[in-house]
Amino acid sequence: MIKSIQQFQTEGVKNLEKTFIDYSSDMTKIAEMVQGVTKSVVDFGLSMIAEELEFYDELLWKRKDLRPDWRVIRRDKCSKITSLGEVVYTKTYFYNIKTGIRCYLLDQLMGMEAHARLTEDAVARILTEAVDSTYRKGGINASISEAEVSKETVMDKLHGLQFPAVAVPAKKKQVKTLYIDADEDHVSLQYLEKKGDIKDRRSNTYMPKLVYVYEGVEAEGDRHKLVGVKYFGGGYEGSRRTSEMWKEVFGYIAEAYDEKTLERIYINGDGAEWIRSGEKLHADAKFVLDRFHMHKYILAATSHLLDSAQDARSEIFRAINGKRKKDVEEVFDRIMEVTENASKQKAVETSKNYIRGHWTAIMTGVKNRKDNIHCSAEGHISHIFADRLSSRPLGWSKVGADKMARLRIYQKNGGDMLELVRYQKAELPMAAGCEEIIYNSNQMFQMERANRKRLGNMADMPVYSIPYPQIKKIAALKNHIWGL
Repeated sequence: MIKSIQQFQTEGVKNLEKTFIDYSSDMTKIAEMVQGVTKSVVDFGLSMIAEELEFYDELLWKRKDLRPDWRVIRRDKCSKITSLGEVVYTKTYFYNIKTGIRCYLLDQLMGMEAHARLTEDAVARILTEAVDSTYRKGGINASISEAEVSKETVMDKLHGLQFPAVAVPAKKKQVKTLYIDADEDHVSLQYLEKKGDIKDRRSNTYMPKLVYVYEGVEAEGDRHKLVGVKYFGGGYEGSRRTSEMWKEVFGYIAEAYDEKTLERIYINGDGAEWIRSGEKLHADAKFVLDRFHMHKYILAATSHLLDSAQDARSEIFRAINGKRKKDVEEVFDRIMEVTENASKQKAVETSKNYIRGHWTAIMTGVKNRKDNIHCSAEGHISHIFADRLSSRPLGWSKVGADKMARLRIYQKNGGDMLELVRYQKAELPMAAGCEEIIYNSNQMFQMERANRKRLGNMADMPVYSIPYPQIKKIAALKNHIWGL
């Protein structure tokens, strides 16, 4: 790092001065000034990172006491793409005389897989872009400079993701009522497992599920906000996987809320079997039919009545609110009598059966109006899933659609992309006890003399570091090596 700072003092500052002089001759070129400053600062940052990595590798290369049982094979030039740009540096390839393992010890200490070219911050930057736009843009935005990766690399990173459980509050909340809204998106698949494996185009639809838990709704001006909301979901195909999803949801509720205080859980949705199955897994859960879908069916059954349509709808709603199932059926029967078109007759019959089949769920909502039961699942599906998965003509695989749905949910829950990247691997052994390794004054002076010899004339230039931080680095390095 010292050398990079000194080089910046001699070369980088000159480049900055030239940038500002050029700007002074034409003050309308502020964009060029900003670009010039950005390039100088980025280049400086990349050189500092490269020097820091080479400092550790050189210690490993020269100091056998830091790497017992490890022997040098060769030194290679390599590069890593970071969120700042591409870092080019030298690292040493070793083998262990006891185990026969061959590796770059520096990569091991950095927690990087063999041949990995992306650092954690670059992967986090890729995911941050790809979750909202495309794989291609994710690759282009791997760093703030010109370094980028292919869309295939972005896809591979997405497909390999594993997600942590939804975080619970430190202290359990006490509420009497909870609400759960549920719905699914309809995503077009390009292939199931590999390209060309979809023979029947009717089987190319994938339906990732979205479930969210909240404590109520509060007004923010003209808008409404869900209180304490947490999101769950993903592919979850089949009854077994759906059951696993519901267990995740209710497991979160058990961890986040005092169930002695909790009295009611309303599950709101369109009546799909997977949604209704949720109420079977919790004693306090009751399914309530989403009024949006009920209205949609009623509109479909009455839209052809022209001037009489509103009267028919009002009569149906009065009967529902009055808890009169027989009266609702009679209204649909009268509509059927005046409907001649076969497709419209089918719509009336479908609507009647839908209302009749979900009568208990409708009545649960009617009888509990005081609990202010609403469902915003359609809007959430559009905002969380459809904006990325289905609103544009995109082709997904099952894995890609599932992982992107989960990534969108992770983002919506306030998850940090860097923490998600780090979640993918086990933590490295900590350098515990490094503060107790003490180097004597002779070792400190030896390091200083080595620095002066390495830097030559630049050694006398003012710097902003002293040998002690390097001593601590050596101590930490030794402890990391012992942990391998």
